[in-house]
Amino acid sequence: MKTLNITLASLALAAFAAGAVAQSKPAADALVSYPKSALQWQDVPGTNGAVSYANTEGDLFGKGNYSAFVTFKAGTDNGLHTHSKNLPTVVLKGTFYAVIDKVRTEYPAGSYYNLPANLVHESGCTAAADCLLFQYQSDAFDLVPTKG
Repeated sequence: MKTLNITLASLALAAFAAGAVAQSKPAADALVSYPKSALQWQDVPGTNGAVSYANTEGDLFGKGNYSAFVTFKAGTDNGLHTHSKNLPTVVLKGTFYAVIDKVRTEYPAGSYYNLPANLVHESGCTAAADCLLFQYQSDAFDLVPTKG
């Protein structure tokens, strides 16, 4: 009997749900496939290697739809900020958190959340283990710092 890899199943479901447009904009029935070995990881500028990403469709920092894996080193906190677009996220590894109106919610592996655009929040990865997320948006990612 084969064992189902829940992480890959979650990823596939998230990628399907995203409906993101691929970089080369293939026909609607074209296969988009990224085995783990094909992912091209890059550090997010200004994070000193604490946050990295691998695009799966589009470009996280480009224009238009994107989907990407994002990793956070354990203990990484983003401080108070907003995003200009909704930010749907699937947590695949570790425990990510969001603090909204002084209420902290933790999202362990297998969790999903969708932060509304312009919602002031703090987020990050708990100190217990690195986090792996799958995110997608209708336009380029942004993180706009705010004051508390």
